[in-house]
Amino acid sequence: MNYTLNQLRIFTQVVKSGSISKAAEFLDLTQPAVSIQLKNLQRHFDVPLTETIQKRLHITPFGRDIARAAENLIQEAQGISQKTKAQQGKLSGQLRISAVSTGKYVIPYFLSSFLAEHQDIELSLDVSNKQGVLGHLRENEIDFALVSTTPKNATLFSEDLMRNELFLVASSEMHIPRSHTQHDLLQRLTLIFREDGSATNQAMNQFLKSNEIKVFRKIQLTSNEAVKQAVIAGLGVSILPMIGIRHEIAACRLKIIPMKGLPLKTTWRLVWHRDKKHTPVAAAFLEHLREHKDEILRKWFG
Repeated sequence: MNYTLNQLRIFTQVVKSGSISKAAEFLDLTQPAVSIQLKNLQRHFDVPLTETIQKRLHITPFGRDIARAAENLIQEAQGISQKTKAQQGKLSGQLRISAVSTGKYVIPYFLSSFLAEHQDIELSLDVSNKQGVLGHLRENEIDFALVSTTPKNATLFSEDLMRNELFLVASSEMHIPRSHTQHDLLQRLTLIFREDGSATNQAMNQFLKSNEIKVFRKIQLTSNEAVKQAVIAGLGVSILPMIGIRHEIAACRLKIIPMKGLPLKTTWRLVWHRDKKHTPVAAAFLEHLREHKDEILRKWFG
């Protein structure tokens, strides 16, 4: 049999994702490229690895057996590569991080110097909503999760990275009456929310509830970027983290509405299971953060 590690790697991702399109997106490949590799892999087996029923891809029991064996082969191959590079004094392997959507404005700055120093490390960075990130954490599919609110009822270790502040913002062109009380102002404006379950949505609802503010006009969108663009366009106001809007504030596309009780303050932190056994790469990244965190904050967020 002449199947390749790359074919096995693609197949195991299809099994994990449950579809060719999601696997292609995760692997940063086109769907036809993934399909071709699956067909090439299937030629080595007389028993089907997958089957399509009503246009939906299903993994056969034989396919799942092959996927489990492939995972072991891939790990063994990675181990050989890592040992070879370790013998040469190089740190190598994969660093797996899952970040909530606003975390895309944070985590790259904490990764750049580490990856520049260790160029044989392969980064897997998934940016998702809060539920997706917690799912990766729960299934032990990642080394670290980047969150701004720590999940409840979870035995986790954490490493604080930086402060997270959320402000009420509006388009710079929107007229905000100054004669109204806080309650009246927010009840007159359209409020733009993230989807249910997101940390930003929870923070916004908590603020409104604690101040007994009723929402009469509401828009709900599925990403911080979508909310930000809607606010810039003047569709309404929202409570957003400064980390994601600082450039728009500086460019006078957004403005902060001063409000009692704001900004809301949380902390960006990396979290991992208490019983997690870190790989050499993950352990090295954690050590790098602890040593250079203040320097990174001064350089990029000072």
